[in-house]
Amino acid sequence: MREIAERAVDRARAVGATYADARAILRHQQAIHTKNGAPEALTDSTELGLGVRVIANGAWGFASASSVTPSDLEATAELAVRIARASATLTAERVELAPQEPQRGEWSSECKVDPFAIPLERKLEVLLEADSLMREVSGVRVATGQMDFVREEKWLASSEGASIVQSRFQSGGMIQAMAEGSGEVQRRSYPSSLDGDNANRGWEFIESLRLVENARRTGEEAVALLTADPCPAKTTTLILEGSQLALQVHESCGHPTELDRVFGTERSYAGASFLTTEKLGRLRYGSRIVNLYADATIPGALGSFGYDDEGVPAQRVDLVREGVFAGYLSSRETALRLGLRSGGAMRASGWNRLPIVRMTNINLAPGDSTLHRMIQETDDGIYAATTKSWSIDDVRLNFQFATEIAWEIRDGQLGRMLRNTTYQGITPEFWGSCDAIAGPDEWHPWGLTSCGKGEPVQVMWVGHGVAPARFRNVRVGVGGERE
Repeated sequence: MREIAERAVDRARAVGATYADARAILRHQQAIHTKNGAPEALTDSTELGLGVRVIANGAWGFASASSVTPSDLEATAELAVRIARASATLTAERVELAPQEPQRGEWSSECKVDPFAIPLERKLEVLLEADSLMREVSGVRVATGQMDFVREEKWLASSEGASIVQSRFQSGGMIQAMAEGSGEVQRRSYPSSLDGDNANRGWEFIESLRLVENARRTGEEAVALLTADPCPAKTTTLILEGSQLALQVHESCGHPTELDRVFGTERSYAGASFLTTEKLGRLRYGSRIVNLYADATIPGALGSFGYDDEGVPAQRVDLVREGVFAGYLSSRETALRLGLRSGGAMRASGWNRLPIVRMTNINLAPGDSTLHRMIQETDDGIYAATTKSWSIDDVRLNFQFATEIAWEIRDGQLGRMLRNTTYQGITPEFWGSCDAIAGPDEWHPWGLTSCGKGEPVQVMWVGHGVAPARFRNVRVGVGGERE
C-alpha cells in the first residue's frame, strides 16, 4: 500500500502537478445496536480506497477511487490534476503551503485487546444484560445500547518526500433508558449521550465503561425525572459535569478556532467564527484560569494521531492561554496566511474526502479544585449533566444547551433532582464567568465520533479532555430574567 500511494504521487507529478499527496486507507468497522432485549442492528464492513490531492496551475484538485489497481490509481491521479487545472480558471489566488520538513515514520494507537477478536456473542451479552437491568425498573419503556469499533490503517505519501504509516483501533459504547409517565417522556444516557464515550483503544476501553454496573441507575434516574421539578428560570451558579462540558468546549471553542471558518473557506455547513484574526492575542475569551488547547498526542484519546493528513506531526497548540485567545486550528495553507507553521489539524474522514481543518483533542486544562469542593462552596446553584440538545449561532457566540438531568445546590449540598434544564450564554461572557475547575484526578478525555463539517459532510472523531467546572451568573431555565 505504501507503493500504491507513492505511485499515485509519481503519476500526478508526471502529468503536471507541482505538489501531490496520496492517502490509501483500509478500514474495518463494526457497529452493534440493541433495543428492548434484542439485537436491533449489526453492521460489519471493510473498505479500501485511495484519495489523491494535488496542486496544479496554483489550484487544488482532488480525486478518489475504491480500486487501487495500477491503471485505476494512475487514472485517479490524472483526474485530480485535470480538476486542479479546471479549478485554476476560477481561482483568484494561487495556493501556497507553509513549509514542512517531510516526515517518514509510523504510529499506532493504544490497544491491549483487539476488539475484533472478541466474539459477537460476548458483545451482545454485555449490551443485553445492561438492557435487561434498565427495563427491570418500572416506568422504563425503551432500553437501548450500542458498541462501535474501528480498525484503520493509513498510508500517506507526498511529492515532498513524506512517507507515513498509521494504524489505530477505536472502541466506544453507551446505554440509554427512555421512561414514560405522568405526561412526561425522559431519558438517561450512560456514560454520555450522543455517541457515548469513545477512545483510540481496544476492548479494554469497553470494559472500563462498566455498562452493566451502571445500567440500573441509568433506568432509575430516567424514571425519577418523570416526577422531578422543572428547572427554575433564574440567573445562578452553574456547575457542569464532564461530558456536558466536553460538548460546550466542542461548540464554543473547537469550531470557532478552526482557521478555515475564520477565512470563510468553510462556512455553509455550520457557520463562520467570531474569532477573527485581529482578536488573536488580544481578545479576553475567558477568566484567567481558562486554558484551552489542542493536543493530538494524548495517548488513547480519540482525537490523537501521529501525523495529520498533510504529514504534519501531531502537536499541542494553545488556543486560549490564561483567558486570552492565543491560537487556531490550522492547515499548511491557512497557517501561511498568518505567517505561521501548520498546527497539524488537517484531516479527512476517509479516502474519498478532501482533508479540511478539523479538531483534534480540544481540552480545558485542569484546575486545582474538585467537584465536591465546588459544590460545597456554592450556596445556591445547579449541577447539570449529560447533553440533551443544543443550539449555537453561525459565528459561535450565542448558545443554548439543554441537559438530561440536573440537581439543585443549596448551602453546599446537592438537593432535589431537576428536569428539562437549560442554560444560555454568550461565549466570552460564559467562559469569563468560570471561577473553578476540578483537578487532574477528575480530568477525562471524552471521545465524540459524530462531529460534522464540510459539504459533502465529513463525520469526524474528536476528543475533549475536561474536568467539571463552575460558572457564575449563568441564565438557566426558559424565560428566566437576570437577577
